[in-house]
Amino acid sequence: MKRILTSLVLSGVMVMAGNFTLTSSDIKGQLTKAQEFKGFGCDGENVSPELSWKDAPKGTKSFAVTVYDPDAPTGSGWWHWVVVNIPANVTKLARGASEKAMPKGTVEVTNDYGIEGFGGACPPKGDKPHRYVFTVYALDVPKLDITPKTKAPVAGFMINAHTIGKASIISYYGR
Repeated sequence: MKRILTSLVLSGVMVMAGNFTLTSSDIKGQLTKAQEFKGFGCDGENVSPELSWKDAPKGTKSFAVTVYDPDAPTGSGWWHWVVVNIPANVTKLARGASEKAMPKGTVEVTNDYGIEGFGGACPPKGDKPHRYVFTVYALDVPKLDITPKTKAPVAGFMINAHTIGKASIISYYGR
């Protein structure tokens, strides 16, 4: 068991639906200062990572991407990034896309930091390393009726209602 946990911490975990796969040249088993939030006591760079996906399920009409920390000490986790209405022909978000340029028509929902866009990792100092679940969802609709002011849990509900496949990377970060 200890060996398996060590492998997860060091190499990250990839969860796939069929052949639908999410990868990243930036995210490994451990996040870095580049993906750490700048604020809330953290002094990272807050740069959204590169994400790439392939082999989406047949019938995919759009994508959504989320980053969620189930270990946040809130009782309900922490939404770091919720992106919807990514066109079906897009299979990559470049490093820093949230800060620079998202694909046309994409909507970034206000995260739990209260900002639109990517909000990096910022676990409490001394807490165990938190899991950060990066997920791409293949959706059966071209667009969700969501605005940047939509609450992340509402967006999550709508995403899950239209998901036909998903793939995730789990990474860790502690301070």
